[in-house]
Amino acid sequence: MPKVKMPRKSTAIDMTAMCDVAFLLLTFFMLATKFKPDEPVTVVTPSSINTTLLPDSDVLLFTVDKDGRVFFSMDGQPKRRKLIEDLNTQYKLNLDEKEMKNFVTGASVGAPIKDLKAYLGLTEDQRKTSGLDKGIPTDSANGELGAWIDYGNAAQGTSLNKVKYCIKADNQTPYPKIKEILETFKKKKIQKLNLVTNLEEAPKGTAAWEEQQAGGKKK
Repeated sequence: MPKVKMPRKSTAIDMTAMCDVAFLLLTFFMLATKFKPDEPVTVVTPSSINTTLLPDSDVLLFTVDKDGRVFFSMDGQPKRRKLIEDLNTQYKLNLDEKEMKNFVTGASVGAPIKDLKAYLGLTEDQRKTSGLDKGIPTDSANGELGAWIDYGNAAQGTSLNKVKYCIKADNQTPYPKIKEILETFKKKKIQKLNLVTNLEEAPKGTAAWEEQQAGGKKK
């Protein structure tokens, strides 16, 4: 009795529709994505052998350049929105929607609160030549650095125990400026800080060197 031959069906799958969807998604993200703006200052951090990674959420970052100017930044646009709205209300800055949006989507801010409206009304390039980016005052008389810490904490919307404070200072920053910043944190009863440094190789033969070598082998 002859065998019945089953008709063969093609196993090829038409990928045209899927490719169209992929290109549409790619085009959307390319047009809708806003790249992170450049930081207003360049900081060369000191080196250390510490391998601890910096936190990536619930962070208040204070950048200090070699001239001692202090700039403030924090993660999360909704949090930045609350922060600038609170500052606008408390200090009666009369910020308009465009100026607040510039803060929400911008980089670090380094200006006295009284100059904040004029500062946020400028583009990133204009701020560099305006003379308004003189840094957040850290002296005990104004106490503005403490205000940024307080309002930054309030905007996080989380437990204060979860907020991480990072200081990214230039290698040539004058020590008195660093001392002023640390004194402000001390007054706020904040004892745990993260100092941003460049990783360098630990001296050979030390416990830190052996730890780095063990970590490299695991990778």
